[in-house]
Amino acid sequence: MKFESILGTLWLNADQTALTQVSYTPIEENPLANQEILQTAKKQLLEFLAGDRKAFDVPYIFDVGTDFQQEVWQALTEIPYGETWSYLDVAQKLQRPKAVRAIGQANRNNPLPIIVPCHRVIGKNGKLVGYSGSSDAGLKIKEQLLIIENPLLQEITLF
Repeated sequence: MKFESILGTLWLNADQTALTQVSYTPIEENPLANQEILQTAKKQLLEFLAGDRKAFDVPYIFDVGTDFQQEVWQALTEIPYGETWSYLDVAQKLQRPKAVRAIGQANRNNPLPIIVPCHRVIGKNGKLVGYSGSSDAGLKIKEQLLIIENPLLQEITLF
């Protein structure tokens, strides 16, 4: 499913039971995708982007990724709305303090951005790093998402 948002075009994918992908770039939709789940995900994402939703309850699964990546993605779901953690914070949460770079790579491969809030992970110096390929456009999206969650961030330069 493809739809327009304040972040630009978003693409969604699902299997028969859960959301499997949110993407900023075109993806091929599973022909067996559960359309009700896709509609629910679209509705919840638009509510979130409007500032009207703080948590997602659409069912989702990680149908890709290594065990480590899935462990990282699961840890990201524990970052509270409106807060940020550093990559080191995530590494310490996973009791893998030397895995900071691997956590960054896992974030880059997150199949469910926004819903699994990799945008809440920032550099230990408080700066925005590494979102959607680390391009300026990706960092602008990350900044937008953080400002939606915490409008006070608009007062400071994030990157």
